[in-house]
Amino acid sequence: MLLLIAGSVEAQTYPKREFRGAWIQCVNGQFQGMPTEQMKATLIRQLDNLKGAGINAIIFQVRAECDALYASTYEPWSRFLTGLQGKAPQPGWDPLQFMVEECHKRGMELHAWINPYRAQTKGTTALSPMHPYNKYPRLFVRYGGQLYFDPGYPESRAYICKIVRDIVSRYDIDAIHMDDYFYPYPIPGEEFPDNVSFAAYGRGFTSKADWRRDNVNVLIKEIHETVRSCKPWVKFGVSPFGIYRNKRSNPNGSDTNGLQNYDDLYADVLLWVNNGWVDYNIPQIYWEIGHPAADYEKLVRWWARNSAARPLFIGQDVIRTVSKADPKNPAQNQMPAKYKLQRMFPTIQGSCQWYAAAVVENRGNYRNMLVNVYHKYPALLPTSPFIDDKAPGKVKKLKPVWTADGYILFWTAPKAKDEMDKAVQYVVYRFANKEKVNLNDPSHIVAVTNDTFYKLPYEDGKTKYSYVVTALDRLHNESKSVKKKVKLETIFVSESRSSFGRDFFVIGRAIFY
Repeated sequence: MLLLIAGSVEAQTYPKREFRGAWIQCVNGQFQGMPTEQMKATLIRQLDNLKGAGINAIIFQVRAECDALYASTYEPWSRFLTGLQGKAPQPGWDPLQFMVEECHKRGMELHAWINPYRAQTKGTTALSPMHPYNKYPRLFVRYGGQLYFDPGYPESRAYICKIVRDIVSRYDIDAIHMDDYFYPYPIPGEEFPDNVSFAAYGRGFTSKADWRRDNVNVLIKEIHETVRSCKPWVKFGVSPFGIYRNKRSNPNGSDTNGLQNYDDLYADVLLWVNNGWVDYNIPQIYWEIGHPAADYEKLVRWWARNSAARPLFIGQDVIRTVSKADPKNPAQNQMPAKYKLQRMFPTIQGSCQWYAAAVVENRGNYRNMLVNVYHKYPALLPTSPFIDDKAPGKVKKLKPVWTADGYILFWTAPKAKDEMDKAVQYVVYRFANKEKVNLNDPSHIVAVTNDTFYKLPYEDGKTKYSYVVTALDRLHNESKSVKKKVKLETIFVSESRSSFGRDFFVIGRAIFY
């Protein structure tokens, strides 16, 4: 077994802000046919485990093949939920609504993950009457044994935007997310059958490749505009295939030799980033350091240089990371080297784990290393100043109160003019007596909470602390701080006897300054 050695990682600076995401997919069948209560319990276990591992954002797959893991009036219930497309869960529930609530309870973001074009996977043998193919067959083509929306039709884009608008308007999600499936991965010897749409809607393009790229560009732009028009605080992000272009195709490409977003999937990711049509980018750099065709290190460096116009996170493959040896230190796996590389670049603001269950299962000691090393301290999510850079007001009436449940630090929410200004979370910091308050040091964060109170831990009754509370809005802008000095003091300890033995009651009082 490959060993993990923390080494110098312990000494490196921990980022106060970092995207720490994980993908929870449905297409692997992990929930298919699972009874409602069992699936709820499974998701709660996963979320609790991931929260404990420092994960602060969940990307949850809710639309895999023009279907729904949520209550939709447009598309059928997914077979990846109930086992049969169109069959509603019994007893009825809404997995997306459930995940929004459970993630927000834990202070985590929920990103609703959709696949835009794919309409039928190979394992789906029957389509529900409610499936859009049965309503608009002209908009679809078959390729590689699967069914796809033809991106060449304007009606396809309009339909996909309608689905996005429905999700964003009805659910309190934090983002819409799309993965690497744009035009389908090419099949040797089989041409994607879009001659009809090209002839009808070619828009003057002489190159079909340029036309296909433009079709995807227009969709991305329209989805971004749709999300903004519904709820301006909701983000739109993508997680494309890890290679944009190879150097042999373009001098500015990466020193790699693999499938290309731009040329093979018709996904011009850098155009979307540079035009501000996406709010974050998570390239799936799932290979290992030293891979002969797609070296992880070369790709991380390339994306860090080329994708800085919007927040950049790295898509990490958990299993490959722990199963491959570090070329410079064969006694350990690649997790230390990958995290050192990721945190080397200021343009990289975090990572996302593929896939969540591999973290939960602690494959190759990966979760333990997150807990003990890389996510040792909490991290706030990165801001999105291109959407909103105005911080909420600071908290009001910060006051410690002795209650029957212990010593509680209470405060009230700041006033807000609109939803963008509203405080939705609070950060509680703790500093030792006379210690300089440094809010950039995440080791002092003791809670990131939705509540307007925090239970103060009783220690020895002698130690003074300064507690600092700030407010966060929906886009994680942080308010100015409010500080309160606190000391818990023991007055006396009384003892009583009962049939269960001795009971001790600590009677305390709070002194604050």
